[in-house]
Amino acid sequence: MKRVIPMAAIALVSMLPLASQKPAREPRFGRLPDGRSQAEAILQADHEKSLKDVAELVKLSRQLQEELEKNDHHVLSVSAVRTAEKIEKLAKRIKNRLKRY
Repeated sequence: MKRVIPMAAIALVSMLPLASQKPAREPRFGRLPDGRSQAEAILQADHEKSLKDVAELVKLSRQLQEELEKNDHHVLSVSAVRTAEKIEKLAKRIKNRLKRY
């Protein structure tokens, strides 16, 4: 009989939720009014931004290539350096957006 009481106590205690226990993992994002997942909407918006930025990156790289081909000298113009800096910033922005997920 002495052994049954502690076993029953252990069974009862194990059924009670502990205050230190965390509830099941809650989703990071909720749902939008149209029923779509908010996370999915964010990913889609990021994808569209990335496509737009990549198109801009291609345009700037072609522009830089044309500018470099026009020069017969081994000297870069200031506008070529600025275009290269824009390309670098745009590429970093795209890379950081892709690394988030």
